Amino acid sequence: MKALILAAGYATRLYPLTKEYPKPLLHVGGRPLIDYIIEKINKLKEIDEIIVVTNSKFIGKFRQWAKAPVSRKPISLVDDLTKNYCHRRGAIGDMHFAVEKKHLCDDLLVVGGDNLFDGDLKELVAFAKKNKPHTVIGVYDIKKKNLTSKYGVIKLGKKNRIIDFKEKPKTSSSTLVAMCLYYFPKEKLGLIKEYFEGRTNKHDATGFYIDWLRKKAPIYGYIYSGRWYDIGDVKFYNRAKKTFKWRRWVNA
Repeated sequence: MKALILAAGYATRLYPLTKEYPKPLLHVGGRPLIDYIIEKINKLKEIDEIIVVTNSKFIGKFRQWAKAPVSRKPISLVDDLTKNYCHRRGAIGDMHFAVEKKHLCDDLLVVGGDNLFDGDLKELVAFAKKNKPHTVIGVYDIKKKNLTSKYGVIKLGKKNRIIDFKEKPKTSSSTLVAMCLYYFPKEKLGLIKEYFEGRTNKHDATGFYIDWLRKKAPIYGYIYSGRWYDIGDVKFYNRAKKTFKWRRWVNA
């Protein structure tokens, strides 16, 4: 199994912090965000390589970061060849680019490079193995419906199968949202290429792909509890820093 960390975004909502610095390398609790993800991946015996997809603007920063012993597993950096926000590939574009560039044919765990969450990736992988050969995504109960418009919103049916998915709806009857955390079995990797090459618009958010995929094959959701920070803007970044200042991060 391979792990793919998505770290090629330009994080314009965090400017000026991220104007010349990648979001996954911003510090929380004295460490880069991405290090917490690496520690969780290190606990997975199934993973034999960690792939970090970034861009031409920031790959130098990631090369410097990769020199430190943050991982017990080999780390590969992939440059998606973009240099600015206007030419970004988006999450699906970067997934497709990395799969093609690395000729991936293994099960694939995909994690957003700005995801901080309680819980262990072992739990999601174990759940995914029980549901092979189907895709599994990380799900979080955000509790308040008025907050769901910023996320992909999910409805779960029997055995946690996803029966509905809407990307950033104006209103919602569910408080379950998609984390940027996906398990794609090798049998389903070809569908990333099929979606990417067949789309008629520039819907590059993973939510649009998940909604497309669930209509072709079953997808299941694994619900995480505890804390989750999707570091999308300065408010959430400052909240995460405050939490780390006073409390020890669970399972980090």
